[in-house]
Amino acid sequence: MSMLFVVCAGFAVLALAIHLASHLLVAWHFWGRGRRAPAQMNMPDVALVRPLCGVETFSAATLAASFALTYPRYELIFCVADARDPIIPMVEATMAQHPSVRARLLIGEERTSGNPKLDNMAKGFRAASAEIVVFADSNLLVPRDYLQRIMATWERDTGAVSAPPIGAAPNGAWSEIECSLLNSYAARWQYAVDALGFGFAQGKTLAFRRADLGHGGFQAMGAEPAEDAAATKWVRARGARVRLVSPPFPQPIGRRRAREVWARHLRWARLRRVTFPLLFAPEILTSALLPFGAALLAAMNSDQSLWEIGAGFALLWYAPEALLAWRAGWPLSWRTPFACVGRDLLIVALWAGAWTGRGFVWRGHAMQARHSCADLIKGANHSI
Repeated sequence: MSMLFVVCAGFAVLALAIHLASHLLVAWHFWGRGRRAPAQMNMPDVALVRPLCGVETFSAATLAASFALTYPRYELIFCVADARDPIIPMVEATMAQHPSVRARLLIGEERTSGNPKLDNMAKGFRAASAEIVVFADSNLLVPRDYLQRIMATWERDTGAVSAPPIGAAPNGAWSEIECSLLNSYAARWQYAVDALGFGFAQGKTLAFRRADLGHGGFQAMGAEPAEDAAATKWVRARGARVRLVSPPFPQPIGRRRAREVWARHLRWARLRRVTFPLLFAPEILTSALLPFGAALLAAMNSDQSLWEIGAGFALLWYAPEALLAWRAGWPLSWRTPFACVGRDLLIVALWAGAWTGRGFVWRGHAMQARHSCADLIKGANHSI
């Protein structure tokens, strides 16, 4: 038995074991521990802040969903930076169709943090008077019990509640790949880490106590270009925890082009590289590509069939993903295995691309994935 066989086989088996363990952790997170919604009388007032920029494919549906929530006491605050933004007439029309829902539209640009999204969110936070402030991205399709599920996730040591997006309604090969990136890859790992007690925030949904944000929270989130990464560090620095709502909430994908998927996920990869470099470095190992190659090398250095080892490894790697998607109700079709393979190839390219630059464009704004400003997080102790 050669040393090459031992090394390659050991690496392939270890990677596969970690991969399978992540699925077990997610299954326990989703279905192994139930949560009860809090009693209606104990529910605090909530402000739902939705920063908007431009008209998206599903804007009509995501706006309407905001007015259909069953939470007993909430207000809606829509934030737009540009007075010429075409989303404004759509928001005004939707507000007029739901006069019974307390809703406001705030328009104006304030550049204070270097993060245009966070700057847009800030005016919504200042306008909110509720005890809990929830920020939800414009392309998130919030379910009717969205706020109840957020509140049911809150525990005594909670500093923030968050949830990753789940890709839904894919239309085309690249949208299937994006769903695979979001769902059985990114969301799976985020929930697996959360099950181990190391939850981190995701910007699609961010919920805070207003009092906490008013005492340095917003300044801390502006310390880095990724407000969710900065929020995670701020919450942990205060001795609190980020908790994830499970299961998470859908984001309709629709049709995607290759360059859109690449640009979006390269941006996220570069942000992860500078905000959590030690966690980002081994991300390349989460792709099936390297362990699959190691399994084939091990087979080549033994009397095992190359095809049998390759097929068996692929089945053990991708079958749990399909089972998780089926059990969770995520998009699943005959295209899914091909999308997973394309995703794993893309993960390697994104990992390499993240180390070759810092620049990215977010909604027309050129930005840099710069290193974190820990001193700003430690020193942020005044109200916004």
